[in-house]
Amino acid sequence: MRFGQKISLAAAATAALLMLGGCSAPAAEKLANGDEKKVTLAVFNGWDEGIAASELWRAVLTERGYDVTLKYADVAPVFAGLAANDYDFVLDSWLPVMHGEYLKKYGADVEDLGAWFPDGRLTIAVNADAPINTLEELQEHAGEFGNRIMGIESGASYMKAVQERLIPDYGLTDITLATSSTPAMLAELKTALGKGENIAVTMWHPHWAYDAFELKDLPDPKGSLGETEGVHAVASGEFGTRFPTLHRWISEFRMDGDTLNSLENAMFNDRKGDLSELVREWMDQNPEYVATLAQ
Repeated sequence: MRFGQKISLAAAATAALLMLGGCSAPAAEKLANGDEKKVTLAVFNGWDEGIAASELWRAVLTERGYDVTLKYADVAPVFAGLAANDYDFVLDSWLPVMHGEYLKKYGADVEDLGAWFPDGRLTIAVNADAPINTLEELQEHAGEFGNRIMGIESGASYMKAVQERLIPDYGLTDITLATSSTPAMLAELKTALGKGENIAVTMWHPHWAYDAFELKDLPDPKGSLGETEGVHAVASGEFGTRFPTLHRWISEFRMDGDTLNSLENAMFNDRKGDLSELVREWMDQNPEYVATLAQ
C-alpha cells in the first residue's frame, strides 16, 4: 500500500468517527448537585397515597430545578418499565406481600429504596364513639350497626378476605358484608356520621377518611386481613448513578400516618382544583414537614 493510500484511509476513518460522534445522544443536562435534570416518576393508576406522594415530590423537585414528569400506568407495566429504565422511580410499592412477586421477578434490575410509610394495612373501622372496641363485640351489637359491614367493590381482594376469613374467624354470623363501591362506602360513612349513627366499614391505612372523620379501628389479632406492609420507593437500576442526590433524598423520605392522611384529605376529599395546586396549598400549611424533604 502506498503512503498516499494510507493517508486517504486514515482520513476516511477519521470522518467516519466524526459522523458516528455526531449521531450519538447528547449528554443529559445536569444540575449543580450532580443529578440529571429530567426525572420521570411512575404513578399507579388509582392509588391515592402514591398519587399524593408523587405530586408532593414533583412540587418539591420542581422548586429545586428538576424537570419532573409523572407517568400513570398499572402496576405490572410500571415494574417492567423500571427494570428497562423507562421510569426512574415509583413511590407506591407495597412490600413484602402485595407487590413482592414483582420485586422478586425484577429484583436484579431495580432497587428497593425502603419504606417511606410503614403502616399499610386493611381494617374494619367504626365511628369513634361506637359502643364497641373489638370485632367480637361487633357480633354482640350487630343490630346497632344495621347487621352489616359496608364494603367496597366486589372484585377487591379485600372483600374476599373479609367474607372468607374475617367474618368466620370472629364468628360474625349476624353480620352481612354489603357490596358497593369505594365512593358509595365513603358517602354512607359521611351520612351516618352526620346523623350520629353507628357504622362499620371496610377501611385501610393510609386513607384521608382518618383525617376527615372521627374513626377507630377494630383490632384484628387473628390476622384475618393480612399483615401490615410498608409502602416503599422502588427505583430503576440506573437511578443511583444518574441521580445520586435524589437517590439519597428518596431513600431518606419518611411520612407518618397523620401527615399522609392530611395530605390525601387536602387532595382527594371533595376535590376542588388541580392536584398540583392542592398539594402546594397543603405545603404552605405544613412548612415544617416540607422543610424536612430534600435536605
